[in-house]
Amino acid sequence: MTDELKLKLSLLPDEPGVYRYRNREGTIIYVGKAKNLKRRVNSYFNREHTSVRTTMLVRNIADLEYTVVNTEEEALDLENALIKEYQPRYNVLLKDDKSYPWICVSGGLYPRVYITRDARLKGDRFYGPYPRAEVAKVLIDTIRQIYPLRTCRLNVSRETIEADKHRLCLQYHIHRCEGCCKGLVSAERYGEYISEIRQILNGDTHQLMDLLMQQMQQLASELRFEEAEIIKRRYKLLEHVRRRSVIVCPSIHNIDVFGLLRDEDAAWVNFMHMRGGAVVQSYTLEYRLSTHDETDAEIMSMAIAELRQRFAETYTRDRVTEVTVNVLPDVEFAGLTFSIPQRGDKKKLLDIAIKNATQKRTDRLRMMEKLNPEQRTTRTLTTIQRDLHLSVLPRHIECFDNSNISGSSPVASCVVFRNAKPAKKEYRHFNIKTVEGSDDFASMREVINRRYSRLVQEGQDLPQLLIVDGGKGQVTSAVEALDQIGLQGQIAVVGIAKRLNEVFFPGDSVPLYIDKNSETLHVIQRLRDEAHRFAITFHRKQRSKGQVHSALDDVPGIGPKTRTLLLKHFKSLKRIKEASEEEFAALIGPAKAHNLYDNLQALKTQNEPQSGVEISKPSTEL
Repeated sequence: MTDELKLKLSLLPDEPGVYRYRNREGTIIYVGKAKNLKRRVNSYFNREHTSVRTTMLVRNIADLEYTVVNTEEEALDLENALIKEYQPRYNVLLKDDKSYPWICVSGGLYPRVYITRDARLKGDRFYGPYPRAEVAKVLIDTIRQIYPLRTCRLNVSRETIEADKHRLCLQYHIHRCEGCCKGLVSAERYGEYISEIRQILNGDTHQLMDLLMQQMQQLASELRFEEAEIIKRRYKLLEHVRRRSVIVCPSIHNIDVFGLLRDEDAAWVNFMHMRGGAVVQSYTLEYRLSTHDETDAEIMSMAIAELRQRFAETYTRDRVTEVTVNVLPDVEFAGLTFSIPQRGDKKKLLDIAIKNATQKRTDRLRMMEKLNPEQRTTRTLTTIQRDLHLSVLPRHIECFDNSNISGSSPVASCVVFRNAKPAKKEYRHFNIKTVEGSDDFASMREVINRRYSRLVQEGQDLPQLLIVDGGKGQVTSAVEALDQIGLQGQIAVVGIAKRLNEVFFPGDSVPLYIDKNSETLHVIQRLRDEAHRFAITFHRKQRSKGQVHSALDDVPGIGPKTRTLLLKHFKSLKRIKEASEEEFAALIGPAKAHNLYDNLQALKTQNEPQSGVEISKPSTEL
């Protein structure tokens, strides 16, 4: 296995899709589908295979490509189309003319509804395909139970009805058909049945599923559980019908789809070609932009021209005239019409093309990060510097948060990030010493003053960015504290509010709203959350110390080890108070025994609980 192939395997996404293996000559030798591309493709290379065919396949793999789709059903459809297109050597199934089944609604006065594998008949409407034939069969059976449709293949027209050429069959006598061949049901009423059935086949199965649910509940209430189970199975299978695939759509013939995605220094264009209502080609181009003068329209024009040349045989054979894009090109191409769909199946195809372009960009970034880990850090810090308008790269960032409940046990925390990663050994927590009550602003001033006064005294490096958890008031307090110790303008200060993730700057009452997908906001949020976690943990620890108090703690000269020894021996505080000085002396020595005995005698008049631990009244939590 080559290093390039190993790198591709490590970058595969956890998404449904179709993968294609190529040999050293560049020929596609296998097409497969996956619910999870990363797990499925890697399974070929991280285990030994008992099948000789699979072993030979793995030996011949030199490269791989993949296309990301939305659902496993779409992956099945795309796999089917690609196998028929490329006829890979190591694929066994679907290489003949067979295909997935479709449901056909025929034309004519009284249309038929039936299953077929041939979706090429003109004048008929086809729905599907259904990767599971069982789903199509259950759907047809359920529809026929609800609607009295004809199942015969007779040529039923007004002429044959008037000539009385046909006779009623068994389906009429068992009330499965209303006698179309004799004209016993009007074409208008029968057309209403077909209209509702088409609505169901288009994916609107709510009414049908509601009806099945009512039948299932009725049967269950009558304790007819076997019949209810059959209805339940139909209900579950119909859920698959609602997941309609756009990878195979008979209403879309011989069109191209181009989805463009652009960054500051690169652009990606995904190309998909549909033939006979199915995607048969998918390819993504990457452009490295030397300048920022290229417009999206120019990039799209270059991509279309290059791919038309690369797949010239396809264009000649399929006579493509329609192209779906998300950006109109600035060049006219002879014989091609361009459109930007806003809804429908073409819009869904365009979304899939953009999704694959996005995946290609992600793969490129992850590949560069693996080859050069420092590159990602630099990119993240550069993004923070640009978004927050900093003069230097923020390689050292510190974040502060306060924690107290109604002013009790006030504490603060400081977390440190270096190169956008936590430096946990440098985390610090503080007990608030000079502030009484719940004064968040004064607490922030005290903590920042103490933190940076010490850094200055010890000659340690200062951060390039200081983040406080809060809004304008906390930011102002932080700036005032820095001014007091002579660090005006040396450290950039921002605050982040919890509610809307607003970023505040000193002296500016209008907050900055950063894109929720931005790396800058992700880093700031992580700093804020880490500072909050560190502060809350320390605050809980301090509260716990104040809430648990032992009477032995008040005895001078009696430390933790002695208290533990006494409680282990006497089992409770009541027995300790009732013990004699001689008993104490035998356990902890005469000096400590005399001291302990005198103090306990002085405390005898006080009301103490009959256990070794007294729980003081906890602070009221708001």
